[in-house]
Amino acid sequence: MEHAFNYSILILVLPAIMFLVLGLGGKYMKPVLAGTLGTVSLAIMAILAYMTGYKYFFQFGMGDNGSYQAINVFHFEWLRFTENLHIDLGMYLDPISVMMLIVITTVSLMVHIYSLGYMKGEVGFQRYYAFLSLFSFSMLGLVVATNIFQMYIFWELVGVSSFLLISFYYVKPSAVAAAKKAFIVTRFADFFFLVGILLLSYFTGTFDFATLTASNAAICVSSTAGASFLGMSVLSWAMLLIFMGGAGKSAMMPFHIWLPDAMEGPTPASALIHAATMVVAGVFLVARLFPIYAFGAPDILEFIGYVGAITALFAAIVACTQTDIKRVLAFSTISQIAFMLTSLGVSGYAGHEGLGYMASMFHLFTHAFFKALLFLGAGAIIHAVHSNEMDDMGGLASKLKITCVTFGIAWLAIAGIPPFSGFFSKDEILATAWEHNKIIYGMLSFAAGLTAFYMTRLFLRIFFYEKKHYHHEPHEASPIMTIPLMILAAFALLAGFIPFGEFVTADHQPYHIHINMQVAITSVVISLIGIGIGFKLYYKKNDLPDRIANGFGNFYKWALHKFYFDELWLFVTRSIIFKGISRPIAWFDKKYVDGFMNSLASVTQAASRSIKNFQSGYIQQYALAYLLGALILIVGFGGWLICFICK
Repeated sequence: MEHAFNYSILILVLPAIMFLVLGLGGKYMKPVLAGTLGTVSLAIMAILAYMTGYKYFFQFGMGDNGSYQAINVFHFEWLRFTENLHIDLGMYLDPISVMMLIVITTVSLMVHIYSLGYMKGEVGFQRYYAFLSLFSFSMLGLVVATNIFQMYIFWELVGVSSFLLISFYYVKPSAVAAAKKAFIVTRFADFFFLVGILLLSYFTGTFDFATLTASNAAICVSSTAGASFLGMSVLSWAMLLIFMGGAGKSAMMPFHIWLPDAMEGPTPASALIHAATMVVAGVFLVARLFPIYAFGAPDILEFIGYVGAITALFAAIVACTQTDIKRVLAFSTISQIAFMLTSLGVSGYAGHEGLGYMASMFHLFTHAFFKALLFLGAGAIIHAVHSNEMDDMGGLASKLKITCVTFGIAWLAIAGIPPFSGFFSKDEILATAWEHNKIIYGMLSFAAGLTAFYMTRLFLRIFFYEKKHYHHEPHEASPIMTIPLMILAAFALLAGFIPFGEFVTADHQPYHIHINMQVAITSVVISLIGIGIGFKLYYKKNDLPDRIANGFGNFYKWALHKFYFDELWLFVTRSIIFKGISRPIAWFDKKYVDGFMNSLASVTQAASRSIKNFQSGYIQQYALAYLLGALILIVGFGGWLICFICK
């Protein structure tokens, strides 16, 4: 069976080669050649990914027991620590990794094609395509990792490549600051991830995913039985620490602060980061280790559900106040990723109980397409009006017809209006929450209504609201940019009709999705109310939005300033970590550690001064020292001999 997928290694090899070719030789190429090479390699990877998906789901993936099997395409030992504990490298195919191969290569291909037009004429065009290849390689390596340490290696590579893309415009101080912020915040969270990995592997004796998750995570449960710390099991601590790494990468509270600032990178790169790659890594991590969470640490799984619900609501509230269209989409991403994590948090494992797992992966799948479409559409709008601010837009529906229609499809998809794809996946999440936790269901339903409202606000403020007089007449983007929009719009419209439960479930058993009509009707009504309020306030220019904002008073001000989380983090880092911890440590290091070493140096120097005359170069002095030494030895030996005889 494994031999049938041997070709799939090219999905990893091609972007790695392309990164080296474009990174080392790009400056000797014309930009059009570099862009073409990067795009063609991604097209080949996408074809191979779709071949892999077809072969896995329809030919070789189903086992004799009626469930999809995990397949190691290749596997070899890299580092060995003990007889059982070693780090391997390989390529691991199962339903979620195959699904992610399709999602990543599809969105990345659209971004590569779109960037040929959007980034045309930019300084560093070849460098940009090299970074895109590195990003694709890193994320693809992450999703097909055979063990948690291999995942961690590619996890860090994703962080590096995102840093390079966010800081692409490195001459802008804001871009450099945003890249540093993203890198530092995610590295801070990744430290906890690494500690969790080491804790888990210490007790279980393995890094291997297949071993860790086999038989309902039996090895994890048995190997940590009875071990606890501060009233919580060691396994729960390990899984909590691992989740903190995922929360950092997926921008969950309180690690969300880096994601809105990541908008400083090129808009197509923002689509790649926000749609199918970096931000869903945390969701994928929890899904990959889901049996351990479900059977070994259900308390942490419940905690993940509440963190996700709170983050979803928080980000939706903030998105309602933002005026930069890319920042609205950034907070929308935070909210939608939180929906996915919440769905995992309220999910069981098998059958109907495992609906939340399937719903989370389904929403990850559909969200990738309509969120990539929203970002690339935003890029076309920014390309036309040369601004990110809603106040500089309006009345663009007649000028950017293709962008308006495709953006509108993505708006209705994320708002959860049938028959667009977002309705089907979001409905399953809400149905799961309704069955398991009514409080979380209420929070998610409110967040869904806010999503419909702020996306309506965004759509109307751009394409209707008020007709502007532009210095340069806006016009539709070139076909190289609009064709990816139309392809993604088709995915956003049709992806919801895929019987996703037949392919991806927690227990790998096909599951037939049944729409809960009560939940579905309620969610559609809530979304329509949000859209209706948006039309009332923003279809035509009026003073209602300002009056409502003033009516909310300080709450609106807090939401506009993102509830001052950035300021809170600055206070924690500067006043507590730097002044309260780092400065005393630096003082102790300088006064005592450096002082002790300086004292050793002074003593050594003084001793060297006192004995340096022994090496004067005078033969007479050396002879005298020799005779004195010999005399001392003779006298000493003679005294000892006399004492020995007398005794």
